[in-house]
This record gives sequence, structure tokens and C-alpha cells, in this order.
Amino acid sequence: MSTTTDVTPSGRAFISDNMAGASPEIAQAVATAAAGHVPPYGNDPFTEGARRRLSETFERDVDVFLVSTGSAANCLGLAALTRPWGSVLCHPDSHINTDECGAPEFFTDGAKLVTVPGDDSKIDADALQQAARHRAGDVHSVQPSVVSISQATESGSVYTLDEIRRLATVAKGAGLRVHMDGARFANAMDHLGCTPAEMTWKAGVEVLSFGATKNGAMTADAIISFDPALATELAFRAKRAGQLASKMRFHAAQLDAYLTDGLWLRNARQANAMATLLGDGLKAIPGTELRGSPQANILFCRLPRQATEGLLAEGYTFYHHRWAPGIVRFVTSFSHTPDDIDQLLDAVRRHTR
Repeated sequence: MSTTTDVTPSGRAFISDNMAGASPEIAQAVATAAAGHVPPYGNDPFTEGARRRLSETFERDVDVFLVSTGSAANCLGLAALTRPWGSVLCHPDSHINTDECGAPEFFTDGAKLVTVPGDDSKIDADALQQAARHRAGDVHSVQPSVVSISQATESGSVYTLDEIRRLATVAKGAGLRVHMDGARFANAMDHLGCTPAEMTWKAGVEVLSFGATKNGAMTADAIISFDPALATELAFRAKRAGQLASKMRFHAAQLDAYLTDGLWLRNARQANAMATLLGDGLKAIPGTELRGSPQANILFCRLPRQATEGLLAEGYTFYHHRWAPGIVRFVTSFSHTPDDIDQLLDAVRRHTR
């Protein structure tokens, strides 16, 4: 049986932002939703309120399908955008390519993931231009069908609005649809200082996997479709995948609280600021090497072996040696504080002397 002794203190938990608990406002919203009786399967005032708030957030009517995981959001969204003989063009580092255990292929009934290279974990537009037309019309080959971009990416970089628009232009010119994996959508938006609409449908995105779990929610993400023609198919796919929750009000209450009074943006701003603080501190420590220029709340760096071993011995949790020898990944969350970062940096200094 799990006990509180199994819980990693927030100041030492840097494996991922999904290690953090829930924002108090969201926990309270779930408790409030637990009272009384309402219709099931999303036919309740909580779910209607969440849908209305998301439409307001994105400055237009959107179709919303609340799901319990980001994997469900990604895979069901992609399934609605491609046929089994299609291909999903994505970056080699993308979550759907490296961390979904074949779920995209499963839910699309066999569509193939085709990787398209680019620096900083971002698809290169010129490479996409070639991939989008590769063997198009050839019955012997899967057909390019949809482009999936991660915002923010798995390495912490962020597509600019111009980059998103250019990729969408290339995709649509070749007859492809555009999907965005927004597991860390708020973190990317905070970095760009833009609106949700500017980063999605105004830039050419047709389906968004809207992440909240990594930024303060408990168990709620969403598929947001900007194409009304996809609504019926997405509804049936969500039900068939076991994602039409009987007590949908608990998902909805989380999303509604998440978007109320700017909570989601405050959480993302805190997580991003802690990553910047950590990155600046690591750069000042001899023997460490920051990899890339983190723009959201993920950063990679090279640490001496004794530093990695020393941090682990002190109870710090983070990914190490998953990508390359000596490379570690730290992910900050809304729950981290400047004191947490200072203590981590002090530990790195002690173990690199």
C-alpha cells in the first residue's frame, strides 16, 4: 500500500510536470461538483459551462470532447483526421512518435507515423514540403494525410506563430490536415505572449489536443475541434474508446476552474519562470552544459556523472541517460518555487566540485 513516505517532495521532483498535484482551485471545483445529482455523459450544466468557456477562450464556437488523458486526446484527434491508409507527419522527437506505445497507429486503424526532421524538435518547413507530397497518389504507399506539431515541443522549444502558419500553409497546399499536440499549450502561449486563437485556428490548426493535466488539473484534457464537420465522428470515436465519462461533470469542473480568472496562465507562467531560473543557474556552474535554449518549462543539460549520482542519492528525481550518456532532463511545474530551484542548484554545485 502506498503511503505518504512514497511521495517525492515538490522541491526534488523534476521528472515531469505531471508529478505535481492539483491546483487548490481545481480540487475545490471537483469537490463542489460532487454534490447533488445531474444528468450523466456530459449532459450536465458543468460540461455545458466548460464548453462555453472554451469557446470564449478561443474566440469562436468550438466542439469540445473532454477526455482523461493526453494520449486519448492525441490519438482520437488524429483518428478523425486520417484514414487507415494515411500517414501522420510528425517530428522524430514528438510525443506521439516516442511515448504513445503505438496508440496513434492503433486508434487510426493502422495509419503510419512518418517522421520529418528539423532543429530544436520542430518540423522544418522545407522538409515538410517534400514529405507532404512523397508518393502521393501511389496506391502502394501510405498517403500523407495530417501534420502533427507539438506546442511546446518535447525539448522545451516553442514554434513561433509564423512557423505554425508556414507549416499549415505547406500542409493545406498538399491537401493535409493540421493537428496540434498541446500538452503544454499554456506554457507555449505564455512564452509567445499570444492568444489561444492566434496559436491555433487563426494559424491553420484544425484539431487541438488541449492539455491541462500537466499544468494544474487532475485528470482532464480535451480535444478541441475547429472544424464542425468532425463533430459526429469525434463523438463516436470518444465513446468507442471509453472516453465518454459517465460522470463527465468532474472533467468539466476541472477545465472550468482551470480557465477561470487566468489560473492556467498563472500556472504556466510560474512553471516557465522556474525553468528560466534553473537554466540561468546551471549555465553559471562550471562543468555543466545547457542543451539548446529552453523556452517553456523543459530543459536538458549535460551533468558530470558524480553530479547526477549525487542528486539521485539526495532523493532528486529526474530523467537521466534516457537520451544520451550524461544528458539529464529537468521539468519544472506550477508548484515549484524559487527556493526549490536554489536548493537544486546548490546541490548541483556541491556535486560538481
